[in-house]
Amino acid sequence: MDQAEHLIRNISDTALLAAVYRARETERQDPLFRDPLARRLAGQRGDQIAASIPFSERNSWAWVIRTYLFDQFIAEQCQHGLDMVVNLAAGLDTRPYRMALPTALQWIEVDLPGILSYKEEILGSERPVCALERVPLDLSDATARRELFAQLGRRAAKSLILTEGLLIYFRTEHVRALAADLAVTPEFQRWIADIASPGLLRLLQKNMDPSLSQGGASFKFGPEEGPGFFVPCGWKPIDVRSPLKTAARFKRLSFGMSLLSLLPQSNGRQGSRPWSGICLFAKL
Repeated sequence: MDQAEHLIRNISDTALLAAVYRARETERQDPLFRDPLARRLAGQRGDQIAASIPFSERNSWAWVIRTYLFDQFIAEQCQHGLDMVVNLAAGLDTRPYRMALPTALQWIEVDLPGILSYKEEILGSERPVCALERVPLDLSDATARRELFAQLGRRAAKSLILTEGLLIYFRTEHVRALAADLAVTPEFQRWIADIASPGLLRLLQKNMDPSLSQGGASFKFGPEEGPGFFVPCGWKPIDVRSPLKTAARFKRLSFGMSLLSLLPQSNGRQGSRPWSGICLFAKL
């Protein structure tokens, strides 16, 4: 655990974990997706971080399935007149390079300057399939993000927002404020987010927080309301997909987790049961 604390210097380093698991998925004989850039982005530190967090290693399927389900939602939404994707806390995501996206699509990546600079250094010679733009911004700066949202709204007719692996690091009041800020922009029509139940949040806090907290990456958000948390903020859940059941369908679970996947799916209020959902929200 001490090793992990030294390896994870800040919250951006969690992006290396995501890249490692995308790389490993790509190297499988039966990958659910291919990301030929992930191995370069993860680097040696990515593998070191992953090896230092046994709980994450045992549950690497969750990282893979989250990516897969986000991919599915994005591909589907691109069939409905989408002209912009705004990826908040984009990290080391490579979808503008690896997915079959419309060439005219505007893809905006927003994240801290350090992680975007690292990404530019690694991917500088690569060519995205759509119109890619990177915006260095600290999303905790509410004034700056509102200004950015307003600017992006003037450039698009129908935008999709992505917050993959982001909300769990925010306090409840900060998630509520971000959701409200997104709802103000009329052109932001759809939003894909992953959320956890209070039970899963506690499980992650117990097994992963000691490794991440030194880098300022503690887990905080697991709403009891489930996807319904976002309705008062202006967002209605229209599709919720279960990572656990998806992983079971692809036979990626241990025996014990496979048994857990047989329980009925509940997308309503959540409690002590470990649950997560990849949610597609529509503007109310």
